[in-house]
Amino acid sequence: MAYTLEVAKKHLEAWLTAELEVTTSQSYSIGSRSLTKANLPEIRKQIQFWKNEVEKLKNISKRKGRNRVMRVVPRDL
Repeated sequence: MAYTLEVAKKHLEAWLTAELEVTTSQSYSIGSRSLTKANLPEIRKQIQFWKNEVEKLKNISKRKGRNRVMRVVPRDL
């Protein structure tokens, strides 16, 4: 599924907020999901996912959607 950079940043911010709330209180809700301290590993997994998405989208925007591959042929002169 494709996300925009802004959407990915909002999701990351929401999960970071959820982590802070869970560590300071017993539970936290995002939408219809209720998370408790027992789900802290799930929250951290989602944080890592959204961090990766944000980084991937930043790299795509930096390179204008292209990945660059360079080929080097070593030569003995």
